[in-house]
Amino acid sequence: MGAALILTAVGLAVAVPAVMGYNWLIRRNKTVMDMTRSFAGDLQNVLLSGKR
Repeated sequence: MGAALILTAVGLAVAVPAVMGYNWLIRRNKTVMDMTRSFAGDLQNVLLSGKR
């Protein structure tokens, strides 16, 4: 019974930082994709009309 509690604590100690890291990566990816879309829109405007 004691081993199960220890392994549960170890599992939580591994899972919680993993979820936090995953969420950080998702937010970072979303930010980069927004910047990429903005750049693509600006580039398209410049190429099509010569204006910003």
